[in-house]
Amino acid sequence: MVKPKTARKSVAAQRVEDPPANDKYFSRAVSKALEALEFLQNEANSMSMNEIAQRLQLTKTSAFRLLKTLEATGYVAQDTRGQYKLAPGIHAVTPTQWLNKLVRIAVPHMQALTLETTETVSLAALFENRIEVVAVIESPHVIRMSNVVGHILPPNASSLGKAIIAFQPPVARERLLRSFKIYRFTDHTITDPRDLAHEYENICAQRFAVDREECANDGICFSVPIFGRNDEVSAAISISMPKFRLRGEEHEMSIIGSLRATASSLAGDL
Repeated sequence: MVKPKTARKSVAAQRVEDPPANDKYFSRAVSKALEALEFLQNEANSMSMNEIAQRLQLTKTSAFRLLKTLEATGYVAQDTRGQYKLAPGIHAVTPTQWLNKLVRIAVPHMQALTLETTETVSLAALFENRIEVVAVIESPHVIRMSNVVGHILPPNASSLGKAIIAFQPPVARERLLRSFKIYRFTDHTITDPRDLAHEYENICAQRFAVDREECANDGICFSVPIFGRNDEVSAAISISMPKFRLRGEEHEMSIIGSLRATASSLAGDL
């Protein structure tokens, strides 16, 4: 909704910092185990012990000991080739760690983007059955598009929701649509399944999404996906603004260009 709102405390204050490696209470073994679980979660295929050792920058002996411990405690399993993957049912072990890392890295990029554009910048992440806002940097304007951390996004209407769901496999896409359901928020909301499929195709081709008064009248929002390894998409970043401040096609392309540059830098830092 476009409405006057007093500025609120930046989500930067809510970040969870990584513990310093020289902290006497810091456990390098636990840190490496969590790191292993994090990238095993993000990898589509199983990984060999040698690959994991290289990624963790550990000796083969240390990697073997770590993996055997995780296997014995039920967090990882070996496939028929002896390679490692997350054990069945452990797909949600590290979202909190991954989410904290995503927000911590993203906030400075978001602050810079808000400073550049003077509009609200939001970050959303993909969860098992929903797409949720995880960080917001509000516009300094009195009249602005606002967002709320924790808000679950409609996958058929919001630019963030569309930018993430468009790049999901068909089964995951259908699950997200069934979970949220398809609602009409304004006269511009896309609700026809065929039109929605066409919208997702266009988003995949152009690699950005737009919400043109589909969630709220008089509001417009641009979003780009944040690509991970193998071009998977688990997050997206957006700029939201009142329609009256959009100055035409050239302004639109400038906004999309800034979003793409920010998403690329963020992905590199991740």
